[in-house]
Amino acid sequence: MEPRLGFPLLFFLLFSLCFKAESKCNKGCDQALASYYVWVGFSNLTTLSQIMQSPILQNPQDIVNYNKDQLSRIDYVQTTTRVNVPFPCECIGGEYLGYVFKYPIQAGDNYVKVANQSYSNLTTASWLQSLNSYRPNNFPNSGTLNVTVNCSCGDSHVSKDYGLFITYPLRAEDSLDSIANQTNLDRSLLQRYNPGVDFSKGSGVVYIPGKGKNGAYLPLPTSPKGTKGMAIAGASAGAIVGVLLLTVCPYLVYYQKKKEAEEKLLSELAVYSAQSDPNGSSADAVDTSIKGIIVDKSVEFSYEELAQATNDFSMENKIGQGGFGAVYYAELRGEKAAIKKMESQKSREFLAELKVLTHVYHLNLVRLIGYCVKKDSLFLVYEYIDNGNLSQHLRDAGREPLPWSIRVQIALDSARGLEYIHEHTVPVYIHRDIKSANILINQNFHAKVADFGLTRLAEVGSSAHPTDNLVGTFGYMPPEYAYGSVSPKIDVFAFGVVLYELISAKEALLRAGESDSDRKGLVSLFEEALEKPNPKEHLQKLVDPRLGDQYTIDSVYKIAQLAKVCTDGDPDRRPSMRSVVVTLMTLSSTPSEWDIASLHENSTFSYMFPAR
Repeated sequence: MEPRLGFPLLFFLLFSLCFKAESKCNKGCDQALASYYVWVGFSNLTTLSQIMQSPILQNPQDIVNYNKDQLSRIDYVQTTTRVNVPFPCECIGGEYLGYVFKYPIQAGDNYVKVANQSYSNLTTASWLQSLNSYRPNNFPNSGTLNVTVNCSCGDSHVSKDYGLFITYPLRAEDSLDSIANQTNLDRSLLQRYNPGVDFSKGSGVVYIPGKGKNGAYLPLPTSPKGTKGMAIAGASAGAIVGVLLLTVCPYLVYYQKKKEAEEKLLSELAVYSAQSDPNGSSADAVDTSIKGIIVDKSVEFSYEELAQATNDFSMENKIGQGGFGAVYYAELRGEKAAIKKMESQKSREFLAELKVLTHVYHLNLVRLIGYCVKKDSLFLVYEYIDNGNLSQHLRDAGREPLPWSIRVQIALDSARGLEYIHEHTVPVYIHRDIKSANILINQNFHAKVADFGLTRLAEVGSSAHPTDNLVGTFGYMPPEYAYGSVSPKIDVFAFGVVLYELISAKEALLRAGESDSDRKGLVSLFEEALEKPNPKEHLQKLVDPRLGDQYTIDSVYKIAQLAKVCTDGDPDRRPSMRSVVVTLMTLSSTPSEWDIASLHENSTFSYMFPAR
């Protein structure tokens, strides 16, 4: 008789298989190697072993054991060479593989110096900033810095012959061919371990197989750590499970994700409330094992401290009102701050901002200082940007008009912030509410992107669930968004609208008649002008009159062309934010000689600036 699966066991198997692909790391591997480039003036292994100290690196001789071909003594190492240093490879927070070194801070250190010199580009300054609470302009002369170096444990789908991997920072002299020649490994093998990576870009890290103490490549363990599986016996059972996986998995994944998200949200808020309100009922608090959002970078403030700093949230301290709550000015612990007060019903937006801004750091993103949770209110504490937002500067009659060069710089700053969250963070994020009111301007007229309450992860081919609300701001939302399509290109569309605002100082939606329903989008207005036989002549009529004659129509025309391609109705025809940044960099540096042909990301965007 063929074995039969009872319903409970079958459901368990289905559940396990459905979510196997959804799970992230749960364990690391025994060790990894770090390729450390030895700088000039750094000539011994004792200092290196102190910098890279870990449970598996106790003394300089441990480094020699992995570099027997080029090292024979611990008191000397040739500069401008690479040395493989062993370190543990752990699963950090269930999110990624790496190891956190404890670096003793020295006088004169800063994030850039530690990343580039002390750790030889095994990490980055922005990565260090995201994992530590020190401000770049207030770096201490002593103490400890958390330095995370990423690693790899191999991939059985690529090859089972390699189980020890080197975290290898790319330098200008590196290429796929040169690394293949050095390691005697096949080019295609190296590329499969690093899909989509350009080995000649001169920065970033790749993962390449490394040799053990015996000088030979080590195979993957027969049961690699960090993986989990289950064998299903029986031909009939396999067929039943196969059919059910196709039909049941999508529903299980969707509802389980929804359930997990709701439980996580309630648990986190309950934990925060219990921590913030000592008089609250401990029965409402949930297991504090959920720590995915709070990191060292975020400071937890007490409600009493925030209330005192804002004069009990008085109207005199109120500096703004947004869709998610009021904003108050405060001075906290010697720093000017803006405190956003949100109702408890906005918990999802609160957690969205907390998730993003505690994991990313960029000069063109507003910096999150900390948070506070009280039973009926949620608070986010940001750096105070004391020069208002872009919308105010463009349309407030009481402000001096922004010069054209400043407008181009603001566009570039904003684009850089968006490019960072689209292409350089792990995970990648979509803002979903880019608009001039969410671009803050500092005293030096540089821009920072703010308000991440609608942010979501960017997944390849992702789309909104039918139950998702249509979020964002009318006038900035692309056509495909109404049908549930979610990708970084929705931010590109909204950024194009902001470019039109910078040219015209007009709002994204313009009143075209007596009623509120009679409104025309800024996109349509500019498209009509750009499609005329003499586009520059019609475009000049849309330029902000407060600019006077302090601009060149050629420069405005190029920005308008860029905005037009960003707001294309087909998201696949819109450029990436990386391409937009390159374009704006060229315009801001040499506006009179703007060779757009060299800026095309690929042939797909050859239509971006057609000849006239």
